[in-house]
Amino acid sequence: MAKNPLLVLSSALIVGLWAGAQVVHIPYVINLLALVTAILYVACHSSLILREEQALSRGELPPGDDGTSSERISAPPSETLRKEDAMQFPLLGSASLFSLYMAFKYFDRNVVNMIISVYFGLVGCAALTVTFSPILGTMLPKVFTSKRLQKEIKINHFLPQFIGGESPWVVGIDASLADVLAFVASVAFSVVYLKSKHWALNNVLGIAFCLQGIERFSLGTYKIGAILLVGLFFYDIFWVFGTDVMVTVAKNLDGPIKILFPRSLVPNAETGKIELSLLGLGDIVIPGFFLALLLRFDAHNANLPYFPTDCHASFPKPYFHSALLAYVAGLATTLFVMIQFNAAQPALLYLVPACLISSLLCAVVRGELKELFAYSEEEEEEETADVDVKKDPAAKKAD
Repeated sequence: MAKNPLLVLSSALIVGLWAGAQVVHIPYVINLLALVTAILYVACHSSLILREEQALSRGELPPGDDGTSSERISAPPSETLRKEDAMQFPLLGSASLFSLYMAFKYFDRNVVNMIISVYFGLVGCAALTVTFSPILGTMLPKVFTSKRLQKEIKINHFLPQFIGGESPWVVGIDASLADVLAFVASVAFSVVYLKSKHWALNNVLGIAFCLQGIERFSLGTYKIGAILLVGLFFYDIFWVFGTDVMVTVAKNLDGPIKILFPRSLVPNAETGKIELSLLGLGDIVIPGFFLALLLRFDAHNANLPYFPTDCHASFPKPYFHSALLAYVAGLATTLFVMIQFNAAQPALLYLVPACLISSLLCAVVRGELKELFAYSEEEEEEETADVDVKKDPAAKKAD
């Protein structure tokens, strides 16, 4: 099966830039633009697996599968954003951001960072395991993927049902040997990161969060994506230009919620540390959700088969490519303004218009504006079927 050369190149570029930046000085603007573009390209193509999951949820089956096969591998779990969630997201984000600001203001910074680091270390174990397990599966003998560890553990608890749910808790484990090895390696990696807090280890976790987040999350529809982006557009502007909250939290928070780029490999004479620039994961992941949706819309337009998922499949990608180029241009504009005025910039101020305008312009030029707004990945509400079946008795008599 033919490989997508750009996808292969992007994957190699992520590894190459991460390793190379530790030994060779790469201008941080070039490093940032190239690494973020590569992350988005890989993550968005990996998100094509969502099309297969959505087809399975609709009751569709792969060719040759009559529904009785027990060997079918379930699609990875994913989440789909609702319109209500998109509208509330900037408010919830503001509450979380301000809570962190108050925590740094009234509590010891080291204690706050320790709590946050432990949390992200645990989450990082899961992200790294899911990221590296498929890689190990392709490198190791077949027995590491075919032999699986399956176990069901029941844990009795004495909590009230409204707090802990029904007793016992049932914990199911279904993992291959490759999964187990990846998990052990991820735990060891997270421990080393928590002890050293080295910028390169921080970036591994940050990249894993980006890849897994974009791959497993769907905005549902273009409209919901637009609502989310516009809401966060004003959120970013307010907290960066209107207050010192965003900048204060970004400078004080010592956790893998950002990707760091060395300005120089020579340590500062006063601090003994190298100077670093940063880009928050939100400026990658949020637009990444939108770009991934556009790529799946391209696949939908091209009638790409749902089964099997092939992230290397060749098909026209006008919406994805135009939005990705616009994103890179918006990010470059952000860096230019930041350097020119020597002041922090809300990246979404430039990225949101770039993504929205490019996708709308592409739809207008192609005459597909109606199709773009009609495209949906939302799951049908179960209640819809119930309403059709359970009609009012009086209505039945009228019929």
